[in-house]
Amino acid sequence: AELINCYQQIKDNPQELIEILKVHQEYNSKEYYLDLRSADRDERIDMMSEVQRAARILYMLRVNFNGLYRVNSKNQFNVPYGRYKNPKIVDEELISAISVYLNNNQLEIKVGDFEKAIVDVRTGDFVYFDPPYIPLSETSAFTSYTHEGFSFADQVRLRDAFKRLSDTGAYVMLSNSSSALVEELYKDFNI
Repeated sequence: AELINCYQQIKDNPQELIEILKVHQEYNSKEYYLDLRSADRDERIDMMSEVQRAARILYMLRVNFNGLYRVNSKNQFNVPYGRYKNPKIVDEELISAISVYLNNNQLEIKVGDFEKAIVDVRTGDFVYFDPPYIPLSETSAFTSYTHEGFSFADQVRLRDAFKRLSDTGAYVMLSNSSSALVEELYKDFNI
């Protein structure tokens, strides 16, 4: 929901988002990041507006380790601060361009179980899925990037939904790791 809110705020409130990101850029430090990251461990997150929450996530993605979005089982963001000398936290041109695109095209931004999100998809529609990636190795077997989790059974369910959409004439695209398991799941498609 937090990532989808980012897109919604880029679409609806780009200038306010940019202004909040400028504040984050001004105060950027490891201590500032850790304090802002901990907002989901207390009531501060509930006091934030939707645009403030989006700016929080976008800031953290710009300065954390590898731009990773990951939460623990309590839905608390848990990625450490990165080691960037001068991260580009505010990209006004990019935010504005994405906002224009989102507002000038027939797009729907949905959050929720993918099965529910695709109910109204028709021939000619484009659907993009970005599920939690399948681990590349046993040692990287991080089971979930969301607090709800995303199991192998969910990966199979997603593949089946992908096939149904493709069979109905929708244009479907998906991101995942480059692994033997992904290649096996999607062997009937262009990878």
